[in-house]
Amino acid sequence: MLFVKNDPTDDGYSSYAPAAVQRKDVKVWDLLKGFKSIFAHRNTWLIFFAQGGLVGSMLAFTGLWGAPFLRARYGLLPTKAAAVCSVMIVCWAVASPLCGALSDKLGRRKPVCIGGCLLAALGWSAMFYLNDLPLPVFIGIAAFTSFASGANVLGFAFGKESVPAQFLGTISGTTNIGNMMGPTLLQPAIGWILDKKWAGAMTNGVHVYDLHAFRFGFSLMIGWLLLSSFLLSFTKETYCRQST
Repeated sequence: MLFVKNDPTDDGYSSYAPAAVQRKDVKVWDLLKGFKSIFAHRNTWLIFFAQGGLVGSMLAFTGLWGAPFLRARYGLLPTKAAAVCSVMIVCWAVASPLCGALSDKLGRRKPVCIGGCLLAALGWSAMFYLNDLPLPVFIGIAAFTSFASGANVLGFAFGKESVPAQFLGTISGTTNIGNMMGPTLLQPAIGWILDKKWAGAMTNGVHVYDLHAFRFGFSLMIGWLLLSSFLLSFTKETYCRQST
């Protein structure tokens, strides 16, 4: 960190930052005013609430509820269930730059974001509600769903382009808050529904949930993704160009 610079101008080079953000006198009060300014733009609100659908569903499943679900559905040992979740995380990471490249090639953000939400909702629905789904097919659908969820990374670019350049840092932080709102709300909410649908089974003092309970709980993930696609349909397309 001793050698990291805030900007190329710190070493006498030209800055890549837009002229509107090439300032050295930014104060905390300016940042607070920036939050008020960015929420005056409609896209900020819509993207903020939409981001949680993609990120929340991925992290709620792979980070907490995926392993017990796989045990309930396929009888997988914890190590094998964790391996399936790890494959999903890798697919999600690989898909993020690919979704960005696709959006740049199309010159549009909105259709890729909406498409990612709808395809992810379709994938999760298949994973949870299709009966007699062989494990290899399930893993294939899970990989597809994870790839579709990679569209979440476009929220940063979409949000950045929706506000004036001087608010780039503020909108990036706001978008990330929207991202983390997803798992923060979904993980305990799914757990609450699982407890409500719990059939009474326990192992070593721990609640064991059946497939019926998981299907009820995971409906929240699909519902948020459908809500995300609905919200994004009202956003204004930026055509990959910075707002002024």
